[in-house]
Amino acid sequence: MTRFDFGQPVGGMIQVTYTVPDIDTAMKAWTERVGIGPWFVRGPFTPPGARYRDLPTAPTLTLARAFNGHTMIELVRQHDDGPSVYRDVIEGQGRGHGFHHIAIGVHDFDAAVTGHRRAGAEVVFTDTLPTGARVAYVDTTDILPGMVEIVEMNEAQERVYTDIHLASVGWDGTDPVREG
Repeated sequence: MTRFDFGQPVGGMIQVTYTVPDIDTAMKAWTERVGIGPWFVRGPFTPPGARYRDLPTAPTLTLARAFNGHTMIELVRQHDDGPSVYRDVIEGQGRGHGFHHIAIGVHDFDAAVTGHRRAGAEVVFTDTLPTGARVAYVDTTDILPGMVEIVEMNEAQERVYTDIHLASVGWDGTDPVREG
């Protein structure tokens, strides 16, 4: 089985994501209660090429990412009330904040997206990350408790995950919140 440098299998689950109303409070809780850290925070920012249900979208987001073992935990806060893949779950499904999606890491992005479409899942969000990697969220809420994000793991994107993972290995609790 082929694995990414941060330990997860290619094609397997690499991330679990939660929406939160307050990034700082959420990071503190995860660190104090679960021992996860350090957190790498990006934002607030607006993804420049994002598309929601095939239309351009401009949500303002803050992300916080850390590892627990070989799996990334991601916290997402949307700062505005515009329509988005996050608001779909928070408000549209009436679930409020909490679990939003898992992410799978793949090398063949197009094949993975096509496979989910053939299985009947709708692609509801797409974007290109600063690393050049593409992402697509597919709505799997009819069969799973959340969505699935497909992450194209190019060399630069794998490096981001690996660097955050390595920071967590043997982390002694110092510097719990970092930029990135």
